[in-house]
Amino acid sequence: MKVNKIMALRLILSMILIVSFASCSKKSSSKNTSQGTGWNVDSKKGGLNKKQEAGPGLVFVEGGTFTMGKVEDDVMHDWNNSPTQQHVQSFYMDETEVTNAMYLEYLDWTKKVFPPTEANYKNIYEGASPDTLVWRDRLGYNETMTNNYLRHPSYAQYPVVGVNWIQAVEFSKWRTNRVNEALLEKNGYLKKNAKTLDVAADSNFDTETYLKSPTSTYGGNAEIVLPGKYADKKGGIRQPKAGKDGKVIAPINIYAQRSSGILLPEYRLPTEAEWEYAAAADVGQREYNIYKGQKKYPWSGSYTRSGKRQTKGDQLANFKQGNGDYGGIAGWSDDGADITNNVKKYPANDFGLYDMAGNVAEWVMDVYRPIIDNEANDFNYFRGNQYTKNKIGKDGKISIIGKDSIQYATLSNGKKVATSFPGQIAQVPVDENETYLRQNFDKSDNTNYRDGDKQSSRYFNFADSETDSKKGADMGMYNSPKHNVTTDSLGNMVRKYDKNNKRTTLIDDNVRVYKGGSWRDRAYWLDPAQRRYFPQDMATDYIGFRCAMSRVGAKSEKRKSARN
Repeated sequence: MKVNKIMALRLILSMILIVSFASCSKKSSSKNTSQGTGWNVDSKKGGLNKKQEAGPGLVFVEGGTFTMGKVEDDVMHDWNNSPTQQHVQSFYMDETEVTNAMYLEYLDWTKKVFPPTEANYKNIYEGASPDTLVWRDRLGYNETMTNNYLRHPSYAQYPVVGVNWIQAVEFSKWRTNRVNEALLEKNGYLKKNAKTLDVAADSNFDTETYLKSPTSTYGGNAEIVLPGKYADKKGGIRQPKAGKDGKVIAPINIYAQRSSGILLPEYRLPTEAEWEYAAAADVGQREYNIYKGQKKYPWSGSYTRSGKRQTKGDQLANFKQGNGDYGGIAGWSDDGADITNNVKKYPANDFGLYDMAGNVAEWVMDVYRPIIDNEANDFNYFRGNQYTKNKIGKDGKISIIGKDSIQYATLSNGKKVATSFPGQIAQVPVDENETYLRQNFDKSDNTNYRDGDKQSSRYFNFADSETDSKKGADMGMYNSPKHNVTTDSLGNMVRKYDKNNKRTTLIDDNVRVYKGGSWRDRAYWLDPAQRRYFPQDMATDYIGFRCAMSRVGAKSEKRKSARN
């Protein structure tokens, strides 16, 4: 009897130990516990294991490898689409092109914060506004679109046009700040409704300024920029309470950081490689680890009409079908549009993206060059990198742009577009402090890397390619006309046209790639691999844009499993 009791006691102790070890094992494997120190380093609201969420309007595009520049038709034979194997990281892209409604939200905010009636801001609103005169034609009556396309509610969900590349970039920056501003408010780091009630030219939000110097945001207004951990539900600061010992511990100013996982990466234009990869959507015909052929268009098949039983014969995009034919005969065979059309009017591709062919062509980030140099890079290819850093003032602190130091880009037509705003951190090119003995980059502006240098000049001229001499300009491979806009002593605009008849190209460092076929284009241009170029400071009635956002973290959204 005594032996049985001892055996039972041992059995109980063994069970307790097993349970204890299992509990310890479970705790040690917790996702909140550091494998390095064993400390609890995560929080319920985010931290080390938080996944990136898609920003408003964005669709996830899982990255991979593809053949960039492979076209089924190449009637020009100009080496402009030399096929190269490229790999693109996962990213997010706008489900649709940026619409008139979206752009008007940007204009309304700009007009409110930077009133055009004030001398300091008179060029900001005008510089952000699309050029509505792009609809005019010498022998065509298009005044209806000129007067109504941007602002009439009937066109609200149509893609915005008349926007040049610089304006598209500035819209993307604005969108980044507004989205992150809302996320910080939602998480208690900004006073509720400050983004609409308290915003002003000298008191507004910028993402990078908040990350580098939170107390400089909103002009340093501590009633708006809150230590979020101690914010109450009403948007004020929660008053500290006394502990059991009667002592009151003052709240520590804790602001959101990149490590908080709250702020999103910037909205931006997609690179050419990203855009082409997303438009082709070859993932829709993937079998194991190969693509079953190359698509001619963003959809499967070699025709512009649907082959599905329910929609057989319907056009899958709006484009110019022939001379004097922008949509077909009215009725069943019509593509439903003569100019642009409502976004989401036509089926999405296999990534869930709409209008990657038809509607409007789209700006991408890249500076245009005729040939893709895959020997230089086959991963996230992009030409146009210009690296900068924060400007540091004499006091050793970052330099914040004030209302008297707004920077503008003067376009070739004399129009000014604001490129920096009050509250932002001033930027300067990187210098030797960042480039010394580096192997991956050696200067700030890398636009002409392996192109436009001594060996690629038209006459193999070995003069200094960086000089701005007339001889160097004439000898360069990319020597497009250089028009100049200045102002005289009275402030009048003086436009000088470059009438040099020795210019041999329209290409220079200010010419950008645009992709996709538009409502003005023949079906030939609907091929995602086709590429064209246009000056970055000019706008048309057939080029729009959509935004992208880099993916941070895992390449895939879901856990992969075998096909069968």
